[in-house]
Amino acid sequence: MKALVARSYGPLEDLSIEDIPTPVPGPGQILVRAEAAALNPVDRVLVTGAIRHELPIQHPFVPGVDITGVVEAVGEGVTRFAVGDHVMAWNGVPSGALAEYVLVKDAPSAALRPEGLDAEHGAALPTGGLTASALLDAASPQPGETVLVVGASGGIGSYLVQLAKQAGVTVIATGRADDAEFLKSLGADETIDYKGTDIAEETLRRAHGGVDVVIDLANAGPGLARSAAAARPGGRLVSPLGGPPSFDRGVTATYTGTTTPEGRLDELAAQVVEGRLRVEIGAGYPFAESRQALIDFAAKHVRGKITITF
Repeated sequence: MKALVARSYGPLEDLSIEDIPTPVPGPGQILVRAEAAALNPVDRVLVTGAIRHELPIQHPFVPGVDITGVVEAVGEGVTRFAVGDHVMAWNGVPSGALAEYVLVKDAPSAALRPEGLDAEHGAALPTGGLTASALLDAASPQPGETVLVVGASGGIGSYLVQLAKQAGVTVIATGRADDAEFLKSLGADETIDYKGTDIAEETLRRAHGGVDVVIDLANAGPGLARSAAAARPGGRLVSPLGGPPSFDRGVTATYTGTTTPEGRLDELAAQVVEGRLRVEIGAGYPFAESRQALIDFAAKHVRGKITITF
């Protein structure tokens, strides 16, 4: 089969499409013939080795964690899926989704792709939707509260704005100036141009005393202190990237990543089919251009997700 392969840590330009053996599903696994995949920030940092000390990988390495396709074979003990099923999955790290055939775990991170959800949009849902849901669970906003979403126009933020609005909160979303109408179309009540404005100062100006919750998708470590300054005294900060346990004025912090509660991916897919959740695809590439897709992903501002079709 053909796959996008990294032979060692290095720049994205070193990736190449190569012929490698087609995997065979083991116990608890299914083999999926890929129809579409989606890119995530973890793909590029795994390839370059930027997080090799925290999350080392073995080479040759095939990037990609979001996949949708058709089941070709099932391993021992698999009961939820059968040959011919259309499935979608967040496949964990590493997983090898940028290949013609992909091993997928029979776990809550995989689900049947329902009719009405095409392959490309199905591939763009798992990581972004599941991570946004996990962050909102951690934030636990109450109806009537105000939530600031920092980094709202990307692959996680575009879902988070929608899900937060469903929770009955006021949403202030940051993006570029030309993202404002897009963010409002997702449900944001107000937008802040992070390029031309100090986010914390502008948030405090609009939400006197600060917001109840800050969900920061863009900053990590000490850089989160500036975002925390936009929260009210005793408010909450949530991030998928890690940082201090607390901040000034009694602002508490919670850090979480992608989680896969039973049935969560099915619920998100159902919302998409019903028109209650929008999947934003900012750019799409054929598999033959998957290396260029990763290069562009690292260099360009894209709303929503970048997809790869096979």
